[in-house]
Amino acid sequence: MSELVFGVDLGGTETKIGLVDEAGGIVGKRIIQSRVSDRSELLVTRIADTIAAMISQASVDQESVLGVGIGSPGSIDREKGVVLFSPNFPNWDNMELKQKIEEKTRLETFLENDANAFILGEWAFGKHAGSQNMIGITLGTGIGGGIISHGQLIIGADGFGGELGHVIVEPGGPLCGCGSHGCIEAIASAPSISRLASEVKKRFPESSMFRQGTTPSTKEIFQTASEGDVAAGIVLERVYTALSVAIGNYIHIFNPRYVVLGGGVSRAGKPLLDGIRDRVGRYTMTSFRDTCEIVLSELFEDAGIKGAASIVFYKLS
Repeated sequence: MSELVFGVDLGGTETKIGLVDEAGGIVGKRIIQSRVSDRSELLVTRIADTIAAMISQASVDQESVLGVGIGSPGSIDREKGVVLFSPNFPNWDNMELKQKIEEKTRLETFLENDANAFILGEWAFGKHAGSQNMIGITLGTGIGGGIISHGQLIIGADGFGGELGHVIVEPGGPLCGCGSHGCIEAIASAPSISRLASEVKKRFPESSMFRQGTTPSTKEIFQTASEGDVAAGIVLERVYTALSVAIGNYIHIFNPRYVVLGGGVSRAGKPLLDGIRDRVGRYTMTSFRDTCEIVLSELFEDAGIKGAASIVFYKLS
């Protein structure tokens, strides 16, 4: 039997747990409720119990499981396996997650930031698996990023590097959750795109973005823009420009072969991809043109599980 690992994708609402083989195939999958208001120990116990049940159900020998990879939102100490702070888990400050999971499962456990896990998943299992130079950007409730350079995950001196969502693209722009102004997250995350739509409502009250009478979702904004809605087009022009400025900066700094877009906003698909590809050249030196391809992740719903599982393969490779 091929080598197996568990991937645990921690989410504020749901935690997804998958048993993954070395080719990226999912042998088994469970989804449990995170229930973040509970004591932290309760979710840890549910994760460990689920892992034990999945091993039994899959009829695999525990010795064939290399370990557990956990993708966690927020700031982590990956060496000690501690969640320092996570906005999704208010009871988890300085949570010794690695130690607790290892004690309950007797499996070696590795912890990584979820955005770094995303790019590791692309490196291990994505369309361009094995690429030595690639960047991943997760576009969702927030914006995260991860960087593979010369086959190595770039994490910086203190392990906090790769915060691509907090590159400033509009100095003095919208307030970001990090406390700064004009970060890419404050413009191109899902909540920020909806906020931008609300800001144009006074100028375009008849826009079809507002036909439901509520703040439009990202999906509705992309849909109405595709129908030729002027207001939606203005909103997305700002989003595309901000993303293109940021990606142009990443290309200059890291010289990647691929920039892979994932997360809920990336489900907009071709319009998002074309919007960035059409503009990024304006913000990129001529010598960098055609050195990098901007693509959408193809891992879809299981990206979090596969990304978390890939942490183990990366650490043990």
